[in-house]
Amino acid sequence: MIDVPGLFSLKGKVAIVTGAGKGIGRACAIAFAQAGADVALAARTRSDLEAVAAEIQKLGQRAISVVCDVNDEAMLDNLVARTQAELGGIHVLVNNAGGTGPNDPGTTSAEDFNHALSWNVTPAFLLIQKVADPMRASGGGSVINISSVAARFAQKNFSAYAAAKAALNHLSRNLANDYAPDIRINVIEPGPILTDSLADYLKTAPEHEKAMLGMIPMGAFGKPEDIAAAALYFASDASRWVTSKVLGVEGGAERVS
Repeated sequence: MIDVPGLFSLKGKVAIVTGAGKGIGRACAIAFAQAGADVALAARTRSDLEAVAAEIQKLGQRAISVVCDVNDEAMLDNLVARTQAELGGIHVLVNNAGGTGPNDPGTTSAEDFNHALSWNVTPAFLLIQKVADPMRASGGGSVINISSVAARFAQKNFSAYAAAKAALNHLSRNLANDYAPDIRINVIEPGPILTDSLADYLKTAPEHEKAMLGMIPMGAFGKPEDIAAAALYFASDASRWVTSKVLGVEGGAERVS
């Protein structure tokens, strides 16, 4: 008989979530706490972190708020050190921080293009490197990298972001082989998720919402909780024999423009 609740339990586990102040990161952090994990919350805005930490503490779990710009390696070191010192170990990492907007390929500078690549790829690589030994010391771990359907869609004005997320996907596949069997590394590709930023974009023109929904077979935008549910699967023993995989959570969409 399968112990379904037990498979998805994170009781006794410690998770780090970057970009945890809002949207997908916040939803992942709260879902992990509901499953029994203590959570280290990392983002650049302290007030956002403290609000999420308060929600987690109401669930009876521990949470620490670590102000962190993932582009600053010293801040990544501090995040890992504080998590170990204050929460007692590391079992799960969600690399959620990242992103960039559309770009005009005719005018994008080398600096801007490199920034898109470095922000979405390098911090994830470094943080995996830094948590590897603590995860092994904790008995093994799971890394979930938050990518985007842009990694496999071909669309105008997203060359920088798409290249960055495609690089993150393949980095994850390779690192999954490097760090197996002690550490599993998987990827989630969110489609259009109704976060604050998407809501703001949709307000700019009513036709945007209609056009985007027309390309999603499920007929609705995703919610941050949809990504959190997938992250919980990858974080838990339910996926104990799954690594190096990319999971699209996009309502069946195969393009968005």
